[in-house]
Amino acid sequence: MSTDPPITVDIKGEEVQELEREALGPDPTYADALAAVDLSPHEVSVLVDGRPVPEDQPLEATELTVLRLIKGG
Repeated sequence: MSTDPPITVDIKGEEVQELEREALGPDPTYADALAAVDLSPHEVSVLVDGRPVPEDQPLEATELTVLRLIKGG
């Protein structure tokens, strides 16, 4: 039985997904959470409490906001 709370990933303008921390493997990073929802760190920014976090940092938050990066021409 899992004791860790689920991780809520709010992909702005799209959907909200919940992830089980155990499913991300040992010592997960924010990049691992992105991979679990089929996103690349190169196409999004991850925010925790409204502040960007590096994708290679250990996953400590239980609520993430994901913003797609807009490419213009």
